[in-house]
Amino acid sequence: MIKKRKSTYDEFVSSLNTQQKKAFKREYKNLLIDEMIIALMELDGVSVRKLAEAAELSPTIIQGVKSGLRKNVTAISLLKILNGLGCKVIVEKNGKQFPIKIPKKI
Repeated sequence: MIKKRKSTYDEFVSSLNTQQKKAFKREYKNLLIDEMIIALMELDGVSVRKLAEAAELSPTIIQGVKSGLRKNVTAISLLKILNGLGCKVIVEKNGKQFPIKIPKKI
C-alpha cells in the first residue's frame, strides 16, 4: 500500500497545540467570510457605501467586515450584508429547505 502524504495544510494544523488550532480555525472561518463578501461585492461592482445602504448598516461595519478588522459580526449583520448583496440564505435539513428572511427593520 502507498502511504498518502499529508498536505502542507494538514501538516501545519497537526503541528499546532489545541489552543492554537482553535484560534487558527476561528481566524480561517473569518477569512472565508471576508473573502466571500469581497468576491460578491466585486462581482456586482458594489461599493462599501452602496452595500451599507442596501443592508441598512453603517459603512464602518461593512468596511470592518470586508477588511477583516471586525471580528465579531452578529448573525443579523451578516444576513443583512448577504441580503444587501442579493443573496438568499437557506437552511437545509433532511432535504427540506427553509429560507431565512430578514425583516427590513430589526
